[in-house]
Amino acid sequence: MPREIITLQVGQCGNQVGTEFWKQLCQEHGISKQGILEPQHQLGAFSSSAEKSTPGGGSLLGASAGGDRKDVFFYQADDEHYVPRALLLDLEPRVINSIQNSDLRSLFNHENVFVADHGGGAGNNWASGYAQAESVQEDILEMIDREADGSDRLEGFVL
Repeated sequence: MPREIITLQVGQCGNQVGTEFWKQLCQEHGISKQGILEPQHQLGAFSSSAEKSTPGGGSLLGASAGGDRKDVFFYQADDEHYVPRALLLDLEPRVINSIQNSDLRSLFNHENVFVADHGGGAGNNWASGYAQAESVQEDILEMIDREADGSDRLEGFVL
């Protein structure tokens, strides 16, 4: 049984890098940007050759091979829909709003998105960000706890 990993995308950089991470992971596992598992013939490079060699002589298995472990980073919401085990957190709404208005809007669980109510952000001021985050830490910890409770065998977090 796979062990789950939850990603915490924090701030502008974390959410921008996290978005690219999920795009790549979806492509590697044959999951569309709407979270639907694509038919085997639509998996691109992985469908023509499920096994790719690595520099050390090992191999990487594509989504069409039996070794695909989607459950590490995704949970299956219903028969077809895969949802990332991810929390998107920011004090300023610009980057998260751009994700929610992109072609990935159907991929993420909307309950796992946190934007501060005031929406002003920290303005590159560490002390301001610390104080603002301190006032919302219970909400954020509750989100993390809820996502962790949904895991069978949580291995860890990626920040």
